[in-house]
Amino acid sequence: MGSGTQGHPDRAVPLGEWLATLPVHLLTGGGAGVMGEVCRAFAQSTRREGLVIGILPAERQGSPSPMPGYPNEWVELAIHTHLHLSGARGRDPLSRNHINVLSSDLIVALPGGWGTSSEISLAVEYRRPVVAFVGSRGDIPGLPDKVPTAKTLEEVQEFVRSSLNRRLHGAG
Repeated sequence: MGSGTQGHPDRAVPLGEWLATLPVHLLTGGGAGVMGEVCRAFAQSTRREGLVIGILPAERQGSPSPMPGYPNEWVELAIHTHLHLSGARGRDPLSRNHINVLSSDLIVALPGGWGTSSEISLAVEYRRPVVAFVGSRGDIPGLPDKVPTAKTLEEVQEFVRSSLNRRLHGAG
């Protein structure tokens, strides 16, 4: 999860490359910015096992067509929705963010705006493990105090491994 306009390749690329080495699928909102960077890095890995999945927003309410620019070229499994709201309205029932969060075993949030913030809030509400991979808490507006931050890829790796281990062993 993260910005749909800014790529933050210093964080997104190493994260995507590392996630591709795990037996996991990558699920994003399917757009540009951080989503595009992490999808590209994951998809281009020769060691990957999983798919690049994108949960796509609708162009407008009830439309079967995705919003312009979706999916990015790296999405292999595009899941079209009729849900059109995002950004500051990302917690609204007509936002795909609910599907993004509920379909994820854990969430790694990169720098972003109010859409990213809404996904993090939903992760907390739905009790999904979430970590913010940021330089500072201010990289995501309204980041809840209870959400841990990771400044290095190594810290993210530790969080992911721990969360997946708890999930696999029924403690999460």
